[in-house]
Amino acid sequence: MNLQEKFPRALWVRLFIYLIVGHVFAAFIYLLFEVGANSR
Repeated sequence: MNLQEKFPRALWVRLFIYLIVGHVFAAFIYLLFEVGANSR
């Protein structure tokens, strides 16, 4: 029994989307702090 049978496909898609959204959100916050630090 491999991982593909254990987890449904929809769960993998949702996990992948959450990972992408999380990284984009983290990059956005990092960018805000960088711009805020450089604007002074």
